[in-house]
Amino acid sequence: MEKTGIIIGEDGQGRCFWHGGLEDYRRYHDEEWGRPVTDDFRLFEKICLEGFQSGLSWLTILRKRENFRAAFAGFDFERVANFGEEDIERLVADAGIIRHRGKIVSTINNARRAIELRDEFGSLARFFWSFEPGADERPTVMDYATLSANPTTPTSVRLSKDLKKRGWTFVGPTTVYAFMQAMGLVNDHLAGCICQPEVDRLRAELIRP
Repeated sequence: MEKTGIIIGEDGQGRCFWHGGLEDYRRYHDEEWGRPVTDDFRLFEKICLEGFQSGLSWLTILRKRENFRAAFAGFDFERVANFGEEDIERLVADAGIIRHRGKIVSTINNARRAIELRDEFGSLARFFWSFEPGADERPTVMDYATLSANPTTPTSVRLSKDLKKRGWTFVGPTTVYAFMQAMGLVNDHLAGCICQPEVDRLRAELIRP
């Protein structure tokens, strides 16, 4: 694993190392991570949850994701944008989520900014997918060394700056790149991972917004 970043599972299939053999994490790796997403609510959910993940592990957030969805109205940004002080206090007291006041306030702020973005571009998807990097910005082979050495990219830096300029918060370039990886704007499944060719196929078939 040290050289390739690939773990061979009990089914004999190779997968990216980071799921660590944990069943729920492996399922997320196999069924969600890297598969292209164009649904506005899912995109909003993910960029908010990546903000909550900052300083923590994604597994911690994943295991609380249903609680987050219940707490934040399914990440319907039209509804979250209307949250007020009473909602903030409710969320700070909710042991089912990460009770970080700054990140809670950020999610409400970002919901309001998401409405502005949707109104300007027609959809969040159209805006985010406009930052899909070209082939010239992508490595020829996605291996363990390349993935480990690049927690950000020039594209994630540009997207982060653009979002911050528009008033979004908790959207640093590392957070944004994790969002891009998860939502399929790039395919960072490692060479030798069973999911890499499937994600390549889905991205090739995708009708960009």
